[in-house]
Parts: sequence; C-alpha cells; structure tokens
Amino acid sequence: MAVPLVPKAGYVLAVACSARVRINHGRTTVRADTVAGRLPATAWQRHSAGRGAKGYRHYDWAWIHIGTGSHRHLLIRRNRTTGELAFYLCWSPTTATLAELVRVAGVRWSIEECFQAAKGQVGLDHYQVRHWTSWHRHITLAMLALAFLTAVAADAAPGRPAGRNFPTQDSDPISLTVPEIRHLLTAVFAPPAATAARLLHWSIWRRRHQATARRSHYRRRSLDEPAG
Repeated sequence: MAVPLVPKAGYVLAVACSARVRINHGRTTVRADTVAGRLPATAWQRHSAGRGAKGYRHYDWAWIHIGTGSHRHLLIRRNRTTGELAFYLCWSPTTATLAELVRVAGVRWSIEECFQAAKGQVGLDHYQVRHWTSWHRHITLAMLALAFLTAVAADAAPGRPAGRNFPTQDSDPISLTVPEIRHLLTAVFAPPAATAARLLHWSIWRRRHQATARRSHYRRRSLDEPAG
C-alpha cells in the first residue's frame, strides 16, 4: 500500500548574527552579519511586519539567496531608528516573495505576546516545582485559564481579534481585553470594598483612555510611515 508523501512545510527561523550561511551558490560560507554589512543601500526595502500596540511595525528588510536550493534565503531586518539587525533563515516549498516572508516573520510577535500574556495574567511562570508531573499540571491549568479569558474577550468583540479593535469615536472605549476581564473576574470572586457599579465605571474609564492612547500612537506613526 502506497503512503502519500506529506508536503514539507516552509519556515522562517530567527538565528543569531553569528550564524554562518552559504552564498555564491554554496561556494562561500560567511557570518550573517558580514553579509548584512556588504549589502548596498538599494538592497533594503521598507515593509510592515504587522500591527503592534502602537502602530504598524515598519522596518527595512533585505534578503539574499543562500545555499544550493532554489528557495533558501537569508532574511535581514533593520530597525529604522537604532539600526539593530535581526536575521532569519527561510525556506519555502514554492517561490515566495519578500513581503510574504516578512509577514511570516512578523507572526512571531503574536507568539511572544501570547507567552507574555500567559506569564502576566495567569502565572504561567509562577511555579516552584521539581517534578515533571506537577509542572505539567501547572502549565496545563495556566493555559486553560488563558484560553478561557481569550475566548471571553473574543466573544465580547465578535468579528475582531481581542484587543485589536480601533474605535473611531473619541468617546468609545476599546473592547474588553484579557487583562481587563481577569481584573473584573478577580473583583467578582474576591470583592473589594468598591461596589460593582464603581468597578464597571473604572473599567470603562480605563478602556476609554486606552483607546485614546492607541489612536494617538497610530496617528503619530501614520505621519512618519508610508501607506500600506
């Protein structure tokens, strides 16, 4: 019985500046930062790695073919302000554009954001255990709690990712976020001296000011960044 082959998955893998890559059709091996230093100014293109909390994350990007394969590249990101460089090894089963590789590299931010939320909101790293079983139980319960909060936040803003809505009216607050829902649930199960009405009032006040700050950040960045 013939077993169908599973197509290989492409990747965009962050590596250190000291990572060595093959250029000139695999004939020369050099460090990634050395390659970046040799690139002409025309090799850099401006692309957005996606939306962040304070606006679109625009960087300068460059890529070069590496190795002997037809779809292997070294992707280089340069911070426009500090000049800091980041490096990615890329491979795709089919031809990919620079914009597509940049989009995939930008997805990493959402993963880091998820880990940060898990640590800050549900105590993912707040454990003192020495055995795998107890560690596994803690991690599982923490991720379950985060999944619950995320589902509630998504349900509060149907059709829009939690925490990613941008109100157009100055008086409108942002939708309920994971931190805000956790704060409200904590108040419900461990009631403070304040009344429920006062807690809701402060929740709306916080989210309205968060919406104002978010609009201001995007408005400021839109003046400096290219469209698209």
